[in-house]
Amino acid sequence: KEHEKWIDTDKKEGEKADLSGADLSNANLSGADLSDANLYRAKLSLANLSSANLYRANLRKANLSANLIGANLSRANLLCADLSAAILMDANMSEANLSRADLSAANLFSVGLMDANLSRADLIDASLSLADLSGANLTQVKNLSIKQLSEARTLYKAKLDPELMEQVKDKYPHLLEKP
Repeated sequence: KEHEKWIDTDKKEGEKADLSGADLSNANLSGADLSDANLYRAKLSLANLSSANLYRANLRKANLSANLIGANLSRANLLCADLSAAILMDANMSEANLSRADLSAANLFSVGLMDANLSRADLIDASLSLADLSGANLTQVKNLSIKQLSEARTLYKAKLDPELMEQVKDKYPHLLEKP
């Protein structure tokens, strides 16, 4: 309630939520407004965060193996976060920092990852089907395949390792064009 008041009063009253290290596993936070909240190392495995607002939230090293369908994670700090097997369909992750994040087996169907930083993230078995990767930093991503990239909506202005960039240019040049 204090965080909600803090947001409603333009940060003049109430308090910013500090949920660092909190165990919110299995919690129903669907539609919750946790923008700017500190969720460093929070445990959110199997939580329902569908349509939650996590804009600019600090989620470094958090466990987010959760339902994040339609969530707003734009500009969130997800450095080293565990998003393995997370369901992120239709989520907004534009400008999010996902460096070193574990996105193994994550469902990123139709996710907006515009200008997101995914450098050194692990994408083994992750689905990028219809993901918008325009301007995303995909350098040094672990376990990223040309097959995964071929299913993306766009790679316009995305940064890729030279070998993957050549494969995209050869097989899927349309992905590099302005959508």
